[in-house]
Amino acid sequence: MGRVVVLGVFVADTSYRADRSPKLGETIMGHSFALGPGGKGSNQAVAAAMAGAETHFISRLGKDPFADMALATWGRAGVHAAVTQHSESYTGAAYIFIEAATGNNAIIVCPGVAGTISVDDITSRAGLIAGADVFIVQLEQPMEAAVLALQTARAAGVRTILNPAPAAPLPAGMVALCGYITPNESEAEALTGLPVTTVDEAIAAATALRAMGAGTAVITLGDKGALYQDAERTVHVPVISAGPVVETTGAGDAFNGGFAAALSEGMDPIAAVRFGCATAGISVTRAGTAPSMPSRAEIEALLARG
Repeated sequence: MGRVVVLGVFVADTSYRADRSPKLGETIMGHSFALGPGGKGSNQAVAAAMAGAETHFISRLGKDPFADMALATWGRAGVHAAVTQHSESYTGAAYIFIEAATGNNAIIVCPGVAGTISVDDITSRAGLIAGADVFIVQLEQPMEAAVLALQTARAAGVRTILNPAPAAPLPAGMVALCGYITPNESEAEALTGLPVTTVDEAIAAATALRAMGAGTAVITLGDKGALYQDAERTVHVPVISAGPVVETTGAGDAFNGGFAAALSEGMDPIAAVRFGCATAGISVTRAGTAPSMPSRAEIEALLARG
């Protein structure tokens, strides 16, 4: 069992399914509503733990019912909570619109107290980060904390993954701290200025990301799978379908969690990308984010189908 440490945010997902998103000033009727656990970092930690890694999650929570939801979610998945709780603010929440016909989504995130994660949180967890096999971070918490955490991991020889989501400008030198950078198409375009609508365009964007200092670029391509590029290999890993798509929310988090878990065990990086694709392929056949993350047995069964 490898050890994965994740820095990130938990939010309670409030999901609304409707034919379309309302215009400003408009009210429409929806098909359904669901409340469940979310947040990119939390989702990735759940995915990694469900995929078999010893997983630790660094974050902040409020002291409220959403915090209770977070702790219960991590307990069920086997995630070790390296969190502090604060009564002066709230646990985060997210609005998720899901288009009924396609399962595609649009999201607004309010991170709450996790938006105040500081360099002190990283300093206090430096030993945990340094003891990881893989460290992964996204961009929902303050950038200064993410940079210090990556620096701490790199200094200890830990493999680092930056999932640059949601898309945001990165400080100079941050990409060079990434052993792996894992944007989706729109995030890769935001970072490089290059369109990513085809595999060939993904190759060009991956080359640009590596020129920015990333050791390896892994661009997730939705129903086209993922594009892997390091100093020696450029490989397109096709999508691994587990059935009809119900909802794409959390698919990127499923990929990153599965990918991190596989890397933490010493799996070849391309095999780890395939493992991540299988994790995501199962997750999109289910509603929700953290609740959609598959078990190790489910992932291995899908991979065994070829």
